[in-house]
Amino acid sequence: MRVIIVGAGQVGESIAADLSDAHDVVIVEQDPDRVEELNYSLDVLAVEGDGTNVSTLDEVDVADADMVIASTDDDETNIVICSTVKAVSDAFTIARVKNTEYLETWRRSTTAFGIDFMVCTYLQAAESIVRVVGLPAARDADLFADGRVEMAEFDVGPGSPLSGQTVAEADTYDSLTFAALVRDEEMLIPTGGTDIQAGDRLVVIGTPRSVRSFAGDVAPEEGVLSGEVVIIGGSEIGYHVARMLSERGISARLIEQDPDRARWLAEKLPDTMVMETDATDIEFLEREHVGDAEVVVAALDSDEKNLLASLLAERVGAERSVAVIDQADYVDLFEAVGIDVGVNPREVVAEEITRFTRDGGAENVALIENGRAEVLEIEITADSPLVGEPIRESIQSLPSDVVIGAITRGGEYVVPRGETVIQSGDHVVLFVDAEHADDVSARL
Repeated sequence: MRVIIVGAGQVGESIAADLSDAHDVVIVEQDPDRVEELNYSLDVLAVEGDGTNVSTLDEVDVADADMVIASTDDDETNIVICSTVKAVSDAFTIARVKNTEYLETWRRSTTAFGIDFMVCTYLQAAESIVRVVGLPAARDADLFADGRVEMAEFDVGPGSPLSGQTVAEADTYDSLTFAALVRDEEMLIPTGGTDIQAGDRLVVIGTPRSVRSFAGDVAPEEGVLSGEVVIIGGSEIGYHVARMLSERGISARLIEQDPDRARWLAEKLPDTMVMETDATDIEFLEREHVGDAEVVVAALDSDEKNLLASLLAERVGAERSVAVIDQADYVDLFEAVGIDVGVNPREVVAEEITRFTRDGGAENVALIENGRAEVLEIEITADSPLVGEPIRESIQSLPSDVVIGAITRGGEYVVPRGETVIQSGDHVVLFVDAEHADDVSARL
């Protein structure tokens, strides 16, 4: 594909880096220093210019583009870019926005603004946080096949009952697949004889019920979320997290320092207790028993504040911390110093956009370990090499790092086993090394 990305911020760069190996990528960016940097650091063509101008779009041959991704930090600019592109080409347009009002307008009429697909940064990040909050011990979680399949990553702690077991011993579930194991930065495809060790990270795919049951076995001391969630920061992400938790019947308190914003949040979230105060005031945290919270979500307006608030909450006794981290490079650092889970909104959005660039058209994509591997949902066609033979035979035609994690057929979950025969029309959820993701997607 020929892909034009307008806006070379973190999202634009992340998407470009992911696509550059398999696609012809052009980046349009107004900052000349950024253009020079990208031309050296990525295998792409970076051009200085304003993506809202037809002259700039003509300069990068937008008429020959298959896809244009508007990924600047301004919603209105992204909308104008897509509208302009539609006026001069047939390219598939994707706009990144922060304001959910634009998303609601687009959803009512998907032809609105001349945009083929719209993704909302704050909403995507909030959904990712809520999935992690609702799954004890998980570092990441994604749903596939209309919610019938779940992928999750778990850290195996020193006290985990799974430590010391083989995969065969740990696999006591009728609808769960051990897709990958990460150990000392090395990603392994586990077999029944693979030993699970403390410090390992496991990627599993299965029914949501099996994944939840597995979570309880990885860290039985955490158990199913039954306590309170405290949200620090009434930002757009914090607001959506509180709203979604309320819709799921999960008790939450929200701390917001700005009085006007706190008042607005209290009106919009009748089932959430909103407290107007400074969340870095440790006396307040102790007085209000924030340490009794099962999970603390830090959604303030800066990474440094989120780090401080999370560490303070854990200091007074909170069991688990989830922090919004705007700078992708900080995620590993923050998790190393004590944050349990870091969520980078830009990476979440890049993941959502990436699925449209997969040859063959993946229904859904989840990036694993900073893009080192992917979990894809693909609808199988009649000419797929997986059709008509047992999986143990048909899988031989694919790279060795492909693991079939789940199958849905006619809306029903099918457990993938060696003797299972995949049929045309099945939805297959599979794990694959990122290096082979495009090739596998195209062949299936």
